[in-house]
Amino acid sequence: MTSFDFTGRHRMILFVGMAIGVLCMGWTWFMSGDDEYHTRFWTNYLHNAVFFTGIGVMAGFFLCASITAWAGWYVIFKRVWEAFSLFMGVGLLLMLVLAIGNYMGWHHLYHWNDTAILDPSDTETYDPIIGGKAGFLNKFNYLIGTVVSIGIWFFLALGIRRLSLAEDKGDDDDFSSHRKMRWYAAAYLPLAGFLSAAMIWQWIMSIDTHWYSTMFAWYTGASWFVSMLALTILVIMFLKTKGYFLTVTTEHIHDLGKLLFAFSIFWTYLWFSQFMLIWYANIGEETIYFRTRLDQYPVLFYSNLVINFAFPFLVLMRNDTKRKWGSLGIVAIVVLFGHWLDFFLMIKPGALHTAHVWSGHAEHAAHGASHAIPAGFVLPGFLELGTFIGFLCLFLYSAYAAMGRVRLEPTNDPYMEESLHHHV
Repeated sequence: MTSFDFTGRHRMILFVGMAIGVLCMGWTWFMSGDDEYHTRFWTNYLHNAVFFTGIGVMAGFFLCASITAWAGWYVIFKRVWEAFSLFMGVGLLLMLVLAIGNYMGWHHLYHWNDTAILDPSDTETYDPIIGGKAGFLNKFNYLIGTVVSIGIWFFLALGIRRLSLAEDKGDDDDFSSHRKMRWYAAAYLPLAGFLSAAMIWQWIMSIDTHWYSTMFAWYTGASWFVSMLALTILVIMFLKTKGYFLTVTTEHIHDLGKLLFAFSIFWTYLWFSQFMLIWYANIGEETIYFRTRLDQYPVLFYSNLVINFAFPFLVLMRNDTKRKWGSLGIVAIVVLFGHWLDFFLMIKPGALHTAHVWSGHAEHAAHGASHAIPAGFVLPGFLELGTFIGFLCLFLYSAYAAMGRVRLEPTNDPYMEESLHHHV
């Protein structure tokens, strides 16, 4: 079969998943209790919007890296990464809600958005650390950065997709479309690399406004990248069970497994670099981030390392497990969920601290204060899991719809033969 048949049954299943997500988000909103800022709702929204938008960004990034490197092994399933990258259009709309919310007061996720702490003449509330960062951390930069960054990435991803489809028409004997694609890819790589770092600082790291890490953008990008690889493996496996991608062989799956194994180790290296070296150097303004997570979130903190490093490392260490659908599929599922938990740990503690500051509860805002952590912050609850299901189904709906509109396997890519005969 050359085109993916996005059937009504597939759509219904994904619609049900999205409905579960909407119901869980609505329930989260109305269960906020005395939290006038609906912090649990907005952290769940930010968590999933950033996570899945980032997967789209990384799909585009790896696609462009492969094009620029003259790689050929991936070509047979490149429509998957093209479809993933198009989710950035949806991601732009999702992130715009948060950007506009900074102006409208819909949420209070970021302490730097409190105008009371930015007035130097008010000695009681002025925060010199946040005030010193106000030139970068402000709602205007957040809005413009979000629109410009995701807009550029999405525009380039659309261009690559258009040129990729143009190759299938058979009138590209001089490979002009492929040459143009290289220009798009070469532009995407630095723009995604540098702009994503700045936006990661805005979207996630600035939740803990006093804290910073020079490794954070690398660390978050690696988490996105591993998640993208895991989801790629699962989608290809699903499509093969439905009779598609007959020319995708164990050799291709093996390479994806090697990448999942390698970048899980790379993510761990960044985890080590950001945590252990900061801790060893005793840099107070940086270690406070980890102090809170060690003291108040020990289960998540250590589980993060076990799920995202120890498990994939031990299972995929053997060469043959990268070729076995069962073992590789289980690792992909666990790792995808594990890095979703990684983003949970990045966002929730800082957002809860910020909510206490906005509420004027100074005693609760202090890191390490002895108070009960509300539901949905110490560990994901049913509402968080339901919201994750909803966003995952939205992402898959976008991807399958994009794959259903075109020929699933390209025909005239200059590296098609290399991909068909790929062997390791």
